[in-house]
Amino acid sequence: MDIEEAKREVRKAVWSRLEQAGQALPPGAHGRIPNFVGAELAAGRLAQHDAWRNASVIKSNPDKAQLPVRLRALAEGKLLYMAVPKIADIRPFYLLDPANLNAAPDEIATGSGAADHAPKVSISEMWPVDLVVCGSVAVNRDGVRIGKGAGYSDIEIALLTEAGLVGPSTILATTVHPLQIVDGPLPESSHDFGLDLIITPVEVIECRRRQRPTGIYWESLSGPKIDAIPVLKASAVSS
Repeated sequence: MDIEEAKREVRKAVWSRLEQAGQALPPGAHGRIPNFVGAELAAGRLAQHDAWRNASVIKSNPDKAQLPVRLRALAEGKLLYMAVPKIADIRPFYLLDPANLNAAPDEIATGSGAADHAPKVSISEMWPVDLVVCGSVAVNRDGVRIGKGAGYSDIEIALLTEAGLVGPSTILATTVHPLQIVDGPLPESSHDFGLDLIITPVEVIECRRRQRPTGIYWESLSGPKIDAIPVLKASAVSS
């Protein structure tokens, strides 16, 4: 079994585990970063950690499971970046500045709300990121992470790393349900980033520092993928 097939098997197992236990919230776990019972508690536990307290600039995914994280960030006056869906714009991130919101936080902090109300910014306009909060389907206690399979989170981290906005001092974290934690090794590709922190409603797991991309791993990207992501296409043309 190759790495991608192994990841698909892990995803299916974790999605089924969440749904069978009644811990996945609507619209269900399969095919997405699952929203889970206790997501608010996990966000609260993250907010008690020094990595959060010391962060002024946060980059988060737009999924429902991490909405409580995004709302806390705005409530606490932290600058928040969210990726444009599928990174499908030459200005690939939304800027959510709590000092300059033109909609209610619980509206603008959603994917559709950001699209309607938040300005898009280019990578050159962004501030260095102190804390990245990502969505996950499965993790293990060593900090290996499996997403939903599209690869966008890895590309976002790689883009920000190449720009010098994510570096050795940036903490990479996720919030998950305990049932998303897998015992033992997980399949991992060279372009995958690892986690420093895993937060559940009941536990904080501090992981040993995992591999991080040093930039874009062009060999891992197909031509159609590059063409579909404007910032990648522009970089490919310029190089």
